[in-house]
Amino acid sequence: MSRRPAGAAHPGASGGTDPAPGDRVLTLPNLISFVRLLGVPLFLYLLLVARADVAAIVVLAVGGTTDWVDGWIARRLGQVSRLGELLDPFADRLYILATLLGFTAREVVPWQFTAALLARELLLVGSLAVLRRYGYGPPPVHYVGKTATFLLLAAFPVLLLASAVPGAAAVAGPVGWGLAWWGLVLYWVAGALYVVQARQLVTAVRAGGAGA
Repeated sequence: MSRRPAGAAHPGASGGTDPAPGDRVLTLPNLISFVRLLGVPLFLYLLLVARADVAAIVVLAVGGTTDWVDGWIARRLGQVSRLGELLDPFADRLYILATLLGFTAREVVPWQFTAALLARELLLVGSLAVLRRYGYGPPPVHYVGKTATFLLLAAFPVLLLASAVPGAAAVAGPVGWGLAWWGLVLYWVAGALYVVQARQLVTAVRAGGAGA
């Protein structure tokens, strides 16, 4: 996490200035992330309006599976970008929040579970606000947070399957809730790590200002 000036560029071969590789927008990983974002309103329509649960399960499963695909492709093709670093976790959070709201409305998950995840998001929003005040952007995604996101995105289609197909509930229900509760715990652990990281940065900035 660094204080990088906005609009930074590097000299091109012709002596002009071209965007640094990390600033590229039109990349395959970013395209995948944009498509994932389009899946959010589609999922909500299928779940809440059309009540097409099987199709909603498919959209959720595809959205969860492609969570790691864009990152893998970015590293594989050397197309890692700052936009991608921001877009990927944003798409993850949007999927999680949209799914929670839809599931709560359909009574697939209890409101207490939704409240616990939303409280963690509020904690992270507060930390980001403090970091921005001191000139820092969002912290790098921690592997604990990625693991929590993976578990939650894996749990949601399984929970919907348990709700939509009574014959699958005996197996899908315990599996889905096992993934969901582990995801919730790790989600909070990741949130605590982000808060600690933000506090360390702010403390270092204050100490530097006091010693100046």
